[in-house]
Amino acid sequence: MILSDRYAAEGFSWAKQNRGKTILLGVAAILFIQYLVLPNNSLQSLRKNNPGRTAMMEQRVQEAEDAGKKFVIQQNWVPLSRISRHLINAVIVSEDGMFYEHEGIDWYELGESIEKNLEKGKAARGGSTITQQLSKNLYLSTSKDPVRKLKELIITLRMERTLSKRRILEIYLNVIEWGDGIFGAEAAARRYFGKSAAALSREEAAQMAATIPSPRKHKPNVMNRYVSRRSSIILSRMSARGM
Repeated sequence: MILSDRYAAEGFSWAKQNRGKTILLGVAAILFIQYLVLPNNSLQSLRKNNPGRTAMMEQRVQEAEDAGKKFVIQQNWVPLSRISRHLINAVIVSEDGMFYEHEGIDWYELGESIEKNLEKGKAARGGSTITQQLSKNLYLSTSKDPVRKLKELIITLRMERTLSKRRILEIYLNVIEWGDGIFGAEAAARRYFGKSAAALSREEAAQMAATIPSPRKHKPNVMNRYVSRRSSIILSRMSARGM
């Protein structure tokens, strides 16, 4: 009887181990398939070609259609040389202070973000770099799905190997959302301040950068408590860096 129990226990353990291996192999297969379907040729083309409609734009268009609303995309592409240095600096200190140092992912910030989110039991803190945000904007969605996040990390690492920091920044500043239907720095600057992105002042640039986390909730030219506080922090960080 004891021997029989022993064999039963060993059989259960063997089945458990094999089930675990099967699950791991299944997950690995899914990840491999996801890796194969991620953009590669598209990333290569971004070296010289500007992207068309992004995944974020398509998502907003679909959301508007589902709600029975009209949605017009406002975007005016400009080279990085025609975007205010103040705005470039403000966006970097606001969204990704280590942009020029890391290779697409700020592992420290990512770790801090995961720890904070686990404590809160929800997505309470973001840890995305500029390159990660661009990956999501170009190819993915705003979903919090773990598989989507994994895709984002893979695309980010590929993007950093394929494109220069300058090109990543140029594309980012031309495609990110800055309001309902407003994409890119040029369209946003003209909409909110009546001037080109090249002519933005230091204060206006800080206000623009302040609204990036919540572009559909806050406007750069409306100095509410949120915009006022964030733009003040951004200006202080710029001063601390000698910008």
